[in-house]
Amino acid sequence: MRDRDIEAVRELAPFAAMQSENFERLVTASYLQRFPKDIVLIEEGDPADMLHIVIEGAVEMYSEHGGRRTTVAIFHPISAIILAAVVKDLPYLLSARTLEPSRILLIPAATIQETIRSDPGFAHSMIDELAMSFRRMTKSLKDQKLRHANVRIANFLLRLRARNGGADRVALPMEKGVTASLLGMTRENFSRSLSVLREEGVVVRGNEVEFRDAERLRAFAQPNPLIDDPDS
Repeated sequence: MRDRDIEAVRELAPFAAMQSENFERLVTASYLQRFPKDIVLIEEGDPADMLHIVIEGAVEMYSEHGGRRTTVAIFHPISAIILAAVVKDLPYLLSARTLEPSRILLIPAATIQETIRSDPGFAHSMIDELAMSFRRMTKSLKDQKLRHANVRIANFLLRLRARNGGADRVALPMEKGVTASLLGMTRENFSRSLSVLREEGVVVRGNEVEFRDAERLRAFAQPNPLIDDPDS
């Protein structure tokens, strides 16, 4: 790994509190790689031999069974992918692929396990990551089980607007099929719901989202901070 990459990794939250000697040992065993779009990083059922940390880009977590496929989560920087499998030394429960060109830090699972045992600062960071991963998954389940499809999409679009500084024109961050699957619906139902939401102040053309009346959309969506606030 290049010196400038090592310095950049050192500043990331999971590594900032590590003891110097442990950090040096960890980066010596690690690889920082660039991957193009649509590269499969992990296959469901494989041994968890590496921890993948998203440094740049976006990664889709998905599962396939009986001819069906579903998107479970999207990981953005800075996130550890399926940390629980690495910590427990169990098979990956999901597959992963890049949604866009991405930089991924790969750390051998054995190195992660040893460093957790020997470095309290790093162990605390991993506990934080596991806790936030659990909370993200809980919010996703609440979103899908408690809300009608139109309301799920409305809140997704409002969260997208917030991540873009409240802009009234933003781009969908991924293909519509992936977005629909993430929200627990087919692409066809997703498109129908977008048509309905025109009456609530938002128009989607292709990949572009235009918020014509964000307050009307908010009144329709009724955001819940215990589902929609990424920091809660």
